[in-house]
Amino acid sequence: MLFIIAHDQEQGAHGLIINRPTGKTVADLLSSHDMGMLATLPVFIGGPVAGDQLTFASFHSQKSGQIIECRPHLGLEEARELAGEKSASVRAFIGYSGWSVNQLETELGQKAWIVRDPDMDAFDISKTGELWPSIMRSMGPWFRLLSAAPDDPSRN
Repeated sequence: MLFIIAHDQEQGAHGLIINRPTGKTVADLLSSHDMGMLATLPVFIGGPVAGDQLTFASFHSQKSGQIIECRPHLGLEEARELAGEKSASVRAFIGYSGWSVNQLETELGQKAWIVRDPDMDAFDISKTGELWPSIMRSMGPWFRLLSAAPDDPSRN
């Protein structure tokens, strides 16, 4: 599941994959630093771009509950502070997803993406493993089949 952070007709778009854990924590990657509350935070694969960079982002819902704001590229201190707040979900990512100008629009026109409004349940780390299948099952029978397909169709 991908969360689009920014989209600009002159710059392109970028986002973060929010449901692909690496199996590592922040402490595993930054063992020489005192990470405090961030130490046990799972690290996710944010996308294929800049796969050698660790970044922190926070997600929180506006009062209406219909808009989720993302603050990417947090500094270490800011990430530590936000990790202690109940209203924000702080995540650690390796890499990000990016599109050049008009690339995302072309892919959307080809129906390469399933677009859905976000909700804060998507950022509950305890639900990460069930997130994709749950969303797909809720969209109907064809999507239910798609949710059970392996990432690599040749392994089917």
